[in-house]
Amino acid sequence: MNINDYINSGILELYVAGQLSEKESSEVYDLMLKHPEVLKEVLEIEAAIVKLTASVSPKNKIAFNTIKDRLDNNTDSKVISLNRPKTQWLNYSGWAAAVVLAGGLIWTINQKSDLENQIQTVNTEKDFLEIQMETSKTDLAETKNLLNIIRDKSIINIPLEGQAAAPGAYANVYWDKKDDTVYLDLQGLPEPPEGKVYQVWSLTLNPLTPTSLGTIDDFIQDDNKIFKLKNANQSQAFGITLEPAGGSPSPTLEQLYTLGALASL
Repeated sequence: MNINDYINSGILELYVAGQLSEKESSEVYDLMLKHPEVLKEVLEIEAAIVKLTASVSPKNKIAFNTIKDRLDNNTDSKVISLNRPKTQWLNYSGWAAAVVLAGGLIWTINQKSDLENQIQTVNTEKDFLEIQMETSKTDLAETKNLLNIIRDKSIINIPLEGQAAAPGAYANVYWDKKDDTVYLDLQGLPEPPEGKVYQVWSLTLNPLTPTSLGTIDDFIQDDNKIFKLKNANQSQAFGITLEPAGGSPSPTLEQLYTLGALASL
């Protein structure tokens, strides 16, 4: 996903306006947590709406019925001069146009007359910042935990080198045999094309037998490119192929991106 294209798509304005479905709103929320630029854009949209509506709102609100009653009770007929200065009319028309614009904007936000009940910019910004802080703390804890794992002496490190399908590719496997887990560092793999996923294989070499450990479905969304899979096999090597979405029952060797064997072999 191209974040700049997503920001420019108009979906964030609909999110602020409360016009998205629950699923779509949840997707925007998740992206705000992962991408600071999305969060910043949402806050700027909200701030712009508040600034615009505040600049065109009358200082004192007068009910429509009150104005109507005053007009109905006025029995004096007065002729309005056609020579009234144009500048005064321009002032009124400009103000009226701004009111119409603000009214349309308020209608878009949630078809409610009271904008203050719909936008609470200060509270929203505070909540988002608190969430970001908690997320950062969680990410830091997870990073420290991962470093402790891969630095453990009992962890087996298997470098995977690029193959004919992608000579410049590389990856690393960290195998924790105590709990049958492999940690994959896939930073050296290119972004898969649309409709394709990476699939990880555990290999025994005599005879050559591949066993799928699963597909990496969220490769693009994961910024760190660190993935965790279960591996209870007696692996002698590991390979990564590019497969159709959903994975394949056996590896497509023409799309073998990386391969590496345990150093003891």
